[in-house]
Amino acid sequence: MTDAAQPMQAGLDSFYREHSSWLESWLRRRLGNGWDAADLSQETFLRVLASPGGEPLAALREPRAYLVTVGKRLLLNHQRRRQLEQAYLDALSQLPEAVTPSAEQRWIVLQTLQALDDLLDGLTPAVRRAFLWAQLEGLSYAQIAERLQVSQRTVKRYMAQAYEHCLVADL
Repeated sequence: MTDAAQPMQAGLDSFYREHSSWLESWLRRRLGNGWDAADLSQETFLRVLASPGGEPLAALREPRAYLVTVGKRLLLNHQRRRQLEQAYLDALSQLPEAVTPSAEQRWIVLQTLQALDDLLDGLTPAVRRAFLWAQLEGLSYAQIAERLQVSQRTVKRYMAQAYEHCLVADL
């Protein structure tokens, strides 16, 4: 380790020691699960450390508030993924046993669903619904407009936004 990296490493060690158990406890209270809390706590610290252009850790005025902000985002993503996974498992339970996918196929589908959910995360709810209804249910723009109670022109604009979002997303 270089001489210049030693103070940064010491600051990182100190920051982690000072706040990690507190953050993990905060997450455990919200999740009711120590394993997931530990994982999300580690992920929070990784995100904080990897954030480009972020303030030096020692310069943070409210480090716990900052950790909570990052932790809340990860917690929401975690909960959304669990809901998505449960919805998929519920749908699978309705299938006859003869057409139930293998464990490997289920894992692949869950990973794909989570990747799609991440991809569409930046869209507004109306744009996201319009896009999913068109792609998954094959609804026409007129049907989507009726469901959303907007004009067909608005639905066209929503679809253009969704396609553009998908094209520029980091895949």
